[in-house]
Amino acid sequence: MKLLPFFSQRKPRKFDHKPIYFDPRKEALEERIQNIKMEMGKEIPTEEYKPQIKGAFVHQTKHLRRREGNAEKNDSSRNILMGVILALLIVIAYYVYFKG
Repeated sequence: MKLLPFFSQRKPRKFDHKPIYFDPRKEALEERIQNIKMEMGKEIPTEEYKPQIKGAFVHQTKHLRRREGNAEKNDSSRNILMGVILALLIVIAYYVYFKG
């Protein structure tokens, strides 16, 4: 019997993604063939296919673009608000401690 169930935490689930249609050897072979063809001058490199899609979703949506653009403004306003709250708490603590 557990006396304190509040202190026992569940273990987090692990991320285990197994790609279905990905063969790393085939991808590496196709990339080498493409590089050799470009060196021989048989094929012109195309800019259509981008294997790195990191951040592509952010630039496609309006609300995420807006959030990314306002990041610096939001950080500075948060810092100012935190300073005002801290100053108010110090003033309240002063009055409670010395006047009370």
